[in-house]
Amino acid sequence: MTLLFWRKWHRWIAFPATIFLLFASCTGAILAFTEFFGAEEALREATRDLVSPVSVTSPPSAWSDPLARAMTTVAPAAGGAPIDKITLQFKGNQPTVTIFTGKPTGGEDRQFVVDARTGALLRTEAYVDKPFLNRLHSGEAFGDGGLVFAMLWAVALCVLTITGLIIYLKLRPRAPTGIQKVFW
Repeated sequence: MTLLFWRKWHRWIAFPATIFLLFASCTGAILAFTEFFGAEEALREATRDLVSPVSVTSPPSAWSDPLARAMTTVAPAAGGAPIDKITLQFKGNQPTVTIFTGKPTGGEDRQFVVDARTGALLRTEAYVDKPFLNRLHSGEAFGDGGLVFAMLWAVALCVLTITGLIIYLKLRPRAPTGIQKVFW
């Protein structure tokens, strides 16, 4: 396989892959920014070194009472909505119980965040399994076809990287010296 062969395929793959690389890098950068500066990350950082007041040897009331208070608070607001999942956050200044409800016909609906100590409703938010930005970055926002397309452009970017490396190695001087071993 000659250098001309590798350059030709590298160029053919590079042109359309540039569009997808730009898309993936921009959505990835936005996703990383929102993840790094988001409220969930702030809570993880604030509670990382704290020790939970509840352990596996705690009496069942340590976790069942906050859950019961949360269910009592959420029941009137949620009606008969099915529960998708429940998370308990024991660490931190404000322990919480989060109840994620679904729609009676399927799909996600709302999340209710309740103070674990008092049972007071702190906030109600829309609930989706994955945020839109995550789905956009992975291609899932465009349906199954978007996911398949994302897999294909990921393979194309891998091939582009490999062909670029092959071209780099083929153009490299045969007996480099000094700094030319890396930068030539």
